[in-house]
Amino acid sequence: MGAVGGALFFALNMPLAWMMGAMVFTTVASMMGTRLYVLPSLRALMITVLGVLLGSAFTPDILEQAARWPITLAAMLLYVVLGTGILYLYFRKLFGYDRITAYFSATPGGLNEMVIVGGAFGGDDRTIALIHGSRVLLVVLVIPFWFRFTQDVGAGVSFSGPSLLASAPIDIGILVLGAVVGTLIGKFLRLPAYRLVGPMLATAAMQIAGVTESVPPYEIVFVAQVVVGSAIGARFTGIALQHIFRTMAASAGATVLLLVCTVAFTLILVPLAGLGFAPLTLAFAPGGLAEMSLIAISLGIETAFVATHHVARVAMIVIGAPLLFRAKQGPPTTKHGADSRVK
Repeated sequence: MGAVGGALFFALNMPLAWMMGAMVFTTVASMMGTRLYVLPSLRALMITVLGVLLGSAFTPDILEQAARWPITLAAMLLYVVLGTGILYLYFRKLFGYDRITAYFSATPGGLNEMVIVGGAFGGDDRTIALIHGSRVLLVVLVIPFWFRFTQDVGAGVSFSGPSLLASAPIDIGILVLGAVVGTLIGKFLRLPAYRLVGPMLATAAMQIAGVTESVPPYEIVFVAQVVVGSAIGARFTGIALQHIFRTMAASAGATVLLLVCTVAFTLILVPLAGLGFAPLTLAFAPGGLAEMSLIAISLGIETAFVATHHVARVAMIVIGAPLLFRAKQGPPTTKHGADSRVK
């Protein structure tokens, strides 16, 4: 179903066609009651492919560009703190979520980790999952089309990797080595989103060192996009339509608030950091790490810069949010908050 949606969007010359088409088709099917499921192992494999793809964007001259990044990475920390605070008040005051559910729903990232940790502390993990899943869905739907129709960026598919049949075996071998070694190191070091971050760092190191200039074949990248897009849509399977719409309405408002913050930070940082509006917008947009990085690749907008900032954002949230909450609230509990529990 995801492949059909991706092929249709590709034929219609849509931005980020394979992921967007798969996401739209599977989301609609899930909401209509179709039971969909994406194997976690399959999604994990495709996330590893995307990690290698992101790492291949780190060319040797990236070190010169990175000298301008500290100010934007520091701003990212402020963005995370401010965004979380605003959304916490939004969920508490307007929707009556309990404190735990509101807090772990408010973080601008870390979907899987916030669902697990929020549930462990006693929050409503289903609502947290839907809030974050809807945020990713809405951002991925809005950003590519906004760039396409207002900035004249992203017509068609800009990823121009080699064909699988035209790729040399040695190049494929090096990329596979980066994926395997990076995943193992990332897991050992307990990096956030290690299946993506580990291969990205390993491949980036080989690219910067001049070991390889290879990128994954486009066929594999398109399959990865279909799987990642389908996984987003499949998150809405088995949930009552009324609850989906109610939670998506809450998430839509939260997403608008975060996008306003994104634009505000971007406008402030353009003159301070000497960077363009487009890469800064993508770097601060509150989508998923893999999804936003794919958008940067598809639009051809400073992928290394965008990916690095989303990795930093996820790390800040995954490490900082539970520690801060634990310091204020004490140890986790197993009870769900009464205010927002799904009956």
